[in-house]
Amino acid sequence: MSISDTNGRRCGGMGCQGGGRRGFGRGLGRGFGGDGEMMRGRMLAQGDLRLIALALIAEQPRHGYDIIKVLEEKTAGVYAPSPGVVYPTLTFLEDVGYLSSQQEGTKKLYVLTEEGRGHFADNRAIAEAVLSRLAALGERALRQRSDDQAESRDELGPGLPALLRAALLNLQQVAAQQLARNPEAEAELVAILARTAAELRKA
Repeated sequence: MSISDTNGRRCGGMGCQGGGRRGFGRGLGRGFGGDGEMMRGRMLAQGDLRLIALALIAEQPRHGYDIIKVLEEKTAGVYAPSPGVVYPTLTFLEDVGYLSSQQEGTKKLYVLTEEGRGHFADNRAIAEAVLSRLAALGERALRQRSDDQAESRDELGPGLPALLRAALLNLQQVAAQQLARNPEAEAELVAILARTAAELRKA
């Protein structure tokens, strides 16, 4: 099989001429900046996602949904590739002979072929580097959330009982999530909180 990369070069299988044995993993630098931060509008280059899919399936047979969930968990919810990206990637890997699949109900379970294992072995270092950067991104996100929670606790005051503090923090987080999903909901959220405050004054 032969495909063209974005520069118009002809590629055999998954690697392009002049790319060496790095194959389609050459997109590593495009997926992340030098400090591991995501580039604007795109978390992973296409080649990175293909290698990650091979790496995760090398650990155990997986469905496409499993790959989405693993990446979401690894990045602490910061990044979860869409099904519209993951499933075409798996189809491509199967078409070039790196994966095989078997139907399980409405899902496909993917496993590495011999050729796929060989290709992954050649590119293991690249895949591990990308996964490490995703894990680092997740760790930074968790630290930031911890810092934000600590700041919120300070703002609530040190004298509040633990259960009341937890309830108020949960309310704050839910309100922030709702506002992130729908910025136009601000007025409605303010009204809900105002009604709640009024009820508490009556208690």
